[in-house]
Amino acid sequence: MNQHTSNQQATPDERARALHKVLLDKKLIPDGYIESFTKLMEHDWDPSNGARVVARAWVDPAYRKLLLEDGTAACAQFGYTGPQGEYIVALENTPTLQNVIVCSLCSCTNWPVLGLPPEWYKSFEYRARLVREGRTVLRELGEDLPDDVIVQVWDTTAETRYLVLPVRPEGTGHMSEEELAGLVTKDVLIGVARPVAPRA
Repeated sequence: MNQHTSNQQATPDERARALHKVLLDKKLIPDGYIESFTKLMEHDWDPSNGARVVARAWVDPAYRKLLLEDGTAACAQFGYTGPQGEYIVALENTPTLQNVIVCSLCSCTNWPVLGLPPEWYKSFEYRARLVREGRTVLRELGEDLPDDVIVQVWDTTAETRYLVLPVRPEGTGHMSEEELAGLVTKDVLIGVARPVAPRA
């Protein structure tokens, strides 16, 4: 007899394990597939990837042009490709425009470049409120924008994944590309924060 009564439902973990067992029994999972995918999620997909892309765009005008014209090709130059990174669009911020990413239906994002989404990104509150009251949500997350800055919200689609290209902070002209990458966080890549130059 099933351990769950008719009014009980298996937990997500139990359902996942049951599905995994069925797929294994039917030999539908190639050898090493799960291990390879786990490595991608835990090690290869990281916001430091996006930080490298942004830093290169800050110091290399030709690369910046490519990033804005074909984000997928620009990210592929670093080897950042794969699931959820098949069609990448870079959104260019300006001093008076702040682009912000959301997935109003679920939690899709640009895994190869941003890493897996943070918990707050997946929350219903963020997904529902950002489109209606973006400035307020950003303020609650710690980014209080000047009144003259327009907040532009971009909702991911079934194909498109976004990356925010922030404005390079003033006072960073002496910094190396590697040092500049250190200013770019996952929040900056999503658009809920702006990069800040280190204090002198």
